[in-house]
Amino acid sequence: MRMVDVISKKREGKELTTEEIRFFIDGYTNSTIPDYQASALAMAIYFQDMSDRERADLTMAMVKSGETIDLSAIDGVKVDKHSTGGVGDTTTLVLGPLVAALDVPVAKMSGRGLGHTGGTIDKLEAVEGFHVEITKEQFIDLVNRDKVAVIGQTGNLTPADKKMYALRDVTGTVNSIPLIASSIMSKKIAAGADAIVLDVKTGAGAFMKTKEDAKKLAHAMVQIGNNVGRQTMAVISDMSQPLGYGIGNALEVKEAIETLRGEGPEDLTELVLVLGSQMAVLGNKADTLEEAREMLKEVMKNGKAIEKFKTFLSNQGGDSSVVDHPENLPQAKYVIDVPAKTSGVVSNIVADEIGIAAMLLGAGRATKEDEIDLAVGLELRKKVGDAVSEGESIVTIHANRENVEDVIAKIHENIAISDRAESPTLIHTVITE
Repeated sequence: MRMVDVISKKREGKELTTEEIRFFIDGYTNSTIPDYQASALAMAIYFQDMSDRERADLTMAMVKSGETIDLSAIDGVKVDKHSTGGVGDTTTLVLGPLVAALDVPVAKMSGRGLGHTGGTIDKLEAVEGFHVEITKEQFIDLVNRDKVAVIGQTGNLTPADKKMYALRDVTGTVNSIPLIASSIMSKKIAAGADAIVLDVKTGAGAFMKTKEDAKKLAHAMVQIGNNVGRQTMAVISDMSQPLGYGIGNALEVKEAIETLRGEGPEDLTELVLVLGSQMAVLGNKADTLEEAREMLKEVMKNGKAIEKFKTFLSNQGGDSSVVDHPENLPQAKYVIDVPAKTSGVVSNIVADEIGIAAMLLGAGRATKEDEIDLAVGLELRKKVGDAVSEGESIVTIHANRENVEDVIAKIHENIAISDRAESPTLIHTVITE
């Protein structure tokens, strides 16, 4: 088999066989197929797309390129959740303990983040002592005993995807549905999940800016998961404005605590109830989404969810006293309110630009080498559709530097106030096939 023939075949819009896809992934992983040929195939896929079967084959070839995590020693249906990312996206911090409080095992493999704020692990490390450096045996024991644990990503999970991801970044082939879908799903499948719930974001703060593109990606990932024997569903949710109010690592942990108590922001609470209901049904703890939702609301109300969060933190070395005393989380030196320049209604909050404002303070990473300041970030005081008076605070800045004029300027540039506005729809659609 020759790589040039595989490239030519896909260039002509023909379907690749399972063997041809495996030949490519194996050869590219072990460096017998060079970058320039992999780039040519990625571009051919970009223009000619792939069938459902090809996408599933590509995903499984990437899964088999490295280690896979065997979670069979964990009792029950292991349900994983993946978000395509956004600004103020605190859902994982809430969903883990919330769903675990229903005895659904949440065995979460997470990474650090590039962008506006840290990843799940960075956020959790705002809790003093918390760490993910536990053995696979400890990880499995914790999930079996207390139903929730988080471990860092292993070094040799889907190495083919790591190489392809870097290549796509520099060859103009990032925005290809089959390549995005197989990248995300290969990591979820290699991490050992039995069932997968996807939160696909759309809007200014999302990777997929339009609802149409978000639907295409969601359908692609759901079909891949179902084709390879993993029950998979997706929720398409809004990211035209930040989720919740907190943007920044310690601020998001505080907001997660409030949400687990049933006192969190309306949009974050609604999203975790929607996603958590799907996880509970897939985990065989409820027969219907309505039943699952009531069960989740009950564990928020009776305190089981917040107690599960305390157990989770202390199991991994974290100071669980922050749950009752959030003032023990890292605190910024300066707290500065940004006043509205005019009265009216908030009509637009450009999510990605507000995320960049938080990153300017040190809440996120521009490069992998950057240090994150866990204490800093932004607290929105208003969301789209809220009335505001001139001089009233629209954002509170938490900073460890006194001069934040650059951040204030970016906030004013990206929060619009006009005569009227409607709140955006949070949940656009649910996709199960």
